[in-house]
Amino acid sequence: MSRKEKESKGYGFGTFAGVFTPSILTIIGVVMYLRFGWMLGNVGLTTSLIIVTAASSITFLTGLSISSLATNMRMKGGGAYFMLSRSFGLEAGAAIGIPLALAQAVSISFYVAGFAEALVESGLPMVGTWDPRLVGLVTLALLAILATVSADAALKAQFFIMGAIALSLVSFFAGGTPQGMTAPASVPPALDFWTVFAVFFPAVTGILSGVGMSGDLKNPSRSIPIGTIAAVLTGWVVYMSVPIVLSWFVSDAAILRTDTMVMQKCARWPFLILLGVWAATLSSALGGLLCAPRVVQALAQDRLMPGFLGRGYGNNKDPRIASAICFLIAGAGLWFGDINALAPILTMFNLTTYGLLNLSAGLEELMGNPSWRPTFRVRPFLSFAGFAGCFAVMFMISPGWTFCAFVAVGFIYWLVKRRALRARWGDMRTGILMYTVQVALRLLGKRQLDERNWRPNLLVLASVPLDRPHLLSLAAAVSGGRSFVTLATVVPEAADDVSHATALRDSIRRHLNKVRLEAQIRIYPSGDTWSGLRELVRAYGFGPLTPNTVLIGTPARSEDNRPFGGLLHTLARCQRNIVLLSEGQRQSPPQVTRHDFSAPAGQRIDIWWRGQTDNGAFMLALACLVLRADAWHSATLRICNIAESGVDVEEARRVLSEFVEKARVTAEVLVLDPDSGKPFNERICEVSGDADLTFVGMRGPGQEETSESYADYVQSLTSGLSSLPLAVFALAGEAVEFRRIFRE
Repeated sequence: MSRKEKESKGYGFGTFAGVFTPSILTIIGVVMYLRFGWMLGNVGLTTSLIIVTAASSITFLTGLSISSLATNMRMKGGGAYFMLSRSFGLEAGAAIGIPLALAQAVSISFYVAGFAEALVESGLPMVGTWDPRLVGLVTLALLAILATVSADAALKAQFFIMGAIALSLVSFFAGGTPQGMTAPASVPPALDFWTVFAVFFPAVTGILSGVGMSGDLKNPSRSIPIGTIAAVLTGWVVYMSVPIVLSWFVSDAAILRTDTMVMQKCARWPFLILLGVWAATLSSALGGLLCAPRVVQALAQDRLMPGFLGRGYGNNKDPRIASAICFLIAGAGLWFGDINALAPILTMFNLTTYGLLNLSAGLEELMGNPSWRPTFRVRPFLSFAGFAGCFAVMFMISPGWTFCAFVAVGFIYWLVKRRALRARWGDMRTGILMYTVQVALRLLGKRQLDERNWRPNLLVLASVPLDRPHLLSLAAAVSGGRSFVTLATVVPEAADDVSHATALRDSIRRHLNKVRLEAQIRIYPSGDTWSGLRELVRAYGFGPLTPNTVLIGTPARSEDNRPFGGLLHTLARCQRNIVLLSEGQRQSPPQVTRHDFSAPAGQRIDIWWRGQTDNGAFMLALACLVLRADAWHSATLRICNIAESGVDVEEARRVLSEFVEKARVTAEVLVLDPDSGKPFNERICEVSGDADLTFVGMRGPGQEETSESYADYVQSLTSGLSSLPLAVFALAGEAVEFRRIFRE
């Protein structure tokens, strides 16, 4: 092993010193000494044991998830931050890691303040006159020096602290019923289950203290699972034993509910209980001083904090600068004002971390990527149960502070996202999207398409270079960012090489960005353009996500009319909706911008409605989508109809107006007299010559009609209306009753 590899392991702590000790000392804290009697007095023994088991179960499930994650990656410094950033990405890691580091740093103030207050009020000679703030600062300084100079010495000091806690438990279990204890005259009413649960739950947290030492472990993938789970189970055994013994010693609920020092009064050697309280607060503070700087160091090394905070000193790369910053934060919390108001949100950050660790392990196991090969396997439903439990507890403790924590996490995520940092590692986000798409496609394939949920999934057929900006703008307006859009082009087979395809794809992407069209790009090599397009239409799609609507422009060259008509013939036979765009008199369109397809004030969209097929309803659906686009929301809609011979014009207008009203569409209705003597196309050009966009229906090919005959029809229709500024010829070829969209 090289020297660099040895140094990367830091101190090389084992399971007991590096994981179990800091974890169990953070779990067993002042809640056990000062609140177990209170819990018994409020809810009784049976419910107390249920609370202990339920809360410990959430921590146990989180420990399983942490173990699974730790055995699937090469753990480095940063603990939970390292796991989350390598699972959910840099932004999510920062969104959790930064608040978590701050929470751990500020929590040191709570523990040190608790120690100082317990010492000053202990009744020992002289200490009663000391200033708790000065005692706290001196204690903090001594602990910080110990943690900064050598993590090894700090962890060895925790062995003595653990010994003091063990002696205090021995003193308690060897005790008995105290004499002369009476309940006070005024006893508060008993609290409910969830209130007591919320007070107790922080007692089972703390497993991140051991995980936070990941960069200084000899074998993290072995030590983290064994040490974490052993600490959780040990804590559960202790927490189950204390209420049973305490209820045996003291049966009066009023005394238990009001005397917070009842454990000390039951102990054989009461001073050892006081020593245990001090040891518990000091061990938690020391754990914070060891873990918080290492999270800060890891954040700085990933460029999420100033680089100087990531510097390590000595052979073990101790984070001394980060330790000094955490010391200043903790010192400020001790000296300035009351920080109790921050306690709930700090707890929320810890629970958010637990929840996301569970979610990460559950998703990894559910997706089953080849990269997921943990040596410690956990069923996904267990991880998801831990995830649900963490967030349920958060809302139970405080919905308001839960919301504040989510806002803070979201804000940091947004800030890091804006910096557009590129991680040096892969994460599971792409895998999550792939898995979600796979599940959605499977479920979508089992459901029958209905008109209520119909949307045009567009296949835009375009030639390169993209010299028809209105084609892309129409696609953007119709899709509205909510439909699946694919822009496809056929290139010669000789041009089918990686470099050319990449350059072409980049060029197309730039055009799409100009009109703000989100679309997939499909480059299809073929020896013949028209046969390639037909093959593409037949083959393109994935399961239920086959494009249902093809958008294409009219051919620019007259010699392409026949093969173009053949393509439309194929589209109709394949039951695709056809949207054919003709730019008519608009020659030399301006440079592509977002406003190429905009509607100037006072202009309108005309729909020529015949009512005999689904074309009219299909065109109305497209027009409604276009009107939702920002550039078109001020345009007006007009539905035009030429009454059939022998039909009263007013009656036709009334029928069409009633349809429009029931369809909840705001539109003007124009019905023309059929007996004008002018051809159909002339009347359309005359009425819609000043319209900004005109929709006209076209028929599908007959049962026995050849592609050549159909090509002649399409060419005659489009050329007859070529004087329209901008026209869309539509064919509802899909097996959908489009009228039902406007009947419900």
